[in-house]
Amino acid sequence: MSELIQPLNDDVSPVRQVETQFRGNEANPPSFTELVYAHHDWWRARQGGTLDAAADAAYDAVLTSFQAHHGQIVRAYWCAEVESAVALTERRRARGWLTPVFGFHRESDWATKSDPDVAAELHRCDELAVRANAVLTGVRQRICLELVVASAAHRRSLVDTRAGTTDPEKTKAALAHEQEVMQKVRDYYCEAANGQAQLIYSGGIATVLAVLSAVAALWLSITWATPVAALIAGAVGAVVSVIQRINSGSFVLDYDVGGPYAFFLGGLRPLIGGAFGMAITFAFDGGLLHLPVAASATTHDRRLALLVLGFLAGFSERWAQDTLTSVLPGSKSPPAPAPVTPPAPVPAATTPSSDTHPEGSTS
Repeated sequence: MSELIQPLNDDVSPVRQVETQFRGNEANPPSFTELVYAHHDWWRARQGGTLDAAADAAYDAVLTSFQAHHGQIVRAYWCAEVESAVALTERRRARGWLTPVFGFHRESDWATKSDPDVAAELHRCDELAVRANAVLTGVRQRICLELVVASAAHRRSLVDTRAGTTDPEKTKAALAHEQEVMQKVRDYYCEAANGQAQLIYSGGIATVLAVLSAVAALWLSITWATPVAALIAGAVGAVVSVIQRINSGSFVLDYDVGGPYAFFLGGLRPLIGGAFGMAITFAFDGGLLHLPVAASATTHDRRLALLVLGFLAGFSERWAQDTLTSVLPGSKSPPAPAPVTPPAPVPAATTPSSDTHPEGSTS
């Protein structure tokens, strides 16, 4: 993304303080700032009705060198009144066999120094473009970057309008509308990034589950091992739980951390479910918990019951934790003490009857 240093003198644009002759080469390609100013010179000469061969040649040279390094410009907006622009480039790799690399380029920092509201919105576009370029891939990435470029172009048109004519009310209304549009673009990015993270997360789950299943199938084909069978049952239960949450639309991942981390978290899910399945199986098989089968159940029936419990442990980790915690010595709460009955009120003193003898009296 192009950056531009603010000039010491506000009346002189930053690039005009240095020599504008293009000297780029393959080792030192031109920046987007140079391309913007070359385009602006070419545009002013064309609008003035005169053909400037030097401006045409300079713009062609800068554009050719810029596209050779960053890729073909597929979307662009060039301001007519100020040296400002936004562009989206696409650089193909391996003759189209690999995913192309997109680049978001913007130049408007010095042009928006007197419009802080527009500058803030453009920085939001920059942030979203960086996140989309780093997180998204494929079609989702291109769609999101196209939307960001369109939104940034609309905001840049506000700067161009202010430079030409001044209408604060219309500009304010247009800026409010663009904020709503930008929020929709952000929502699309969040939805696309979460969906992509779910795919990577599911890939981690499938990879680890496939490895565990292969090892367990080889082991169980030789001899029966309850821990191995419980491990697979718990892993399958965890996978079914994740699929159910994804289908319900309530599964949200931290997609900004990148694909490798999402793959790692997905790989941990079957392992955690398998660990709970083994723990529950040991608890029931070891006598800590009562296995809900008939007394006349065969060994095959007990194995099936243990597998069901292992699946439930992987499917619902909360249930597994509560069940395992219930076997701890101090987990059961003591019985509530009996309510204390308040003492009966003392009756009021009465006058002694005539057949009683007061203290100190004699018969």
